[in-house]
Amino acid sequence: MGIIAWILIGLLAGIIAKLLLPGKDPGGIIVTTLIGIAGGLLGGWLGKVIFGVDSIDGFFDLSTWIAAIVGSLILLILYRLLTRGKRHRS
Repeated sequence: MGIIAWILIGLLAGIIAKLLLPGKDPGGIIVTTLIGIAGGLLGGWLGKVIFGVDSIDGFFDLSTWIAAIVGSLILLILYRLLTRGKRHRS
């Protein structure tokens, strides 16, 4: 898959992760996209390590999207834990 496909999958996986874990997060669409792209890579790596399958096959494969969303959820939770103490209250 090309870089444009990874950015698109990352954007959508990040948005889906935020929908599944609602709440206020510092950062906007760029942070969401970066979390989604990194989450897709993390999900694909975890799928290969844990299950021994290549879960990043193609843009329209369900396994690619599941891996990207699960990886994005993991990274979103970690991001929230790391930025919890850095939020400023008004």
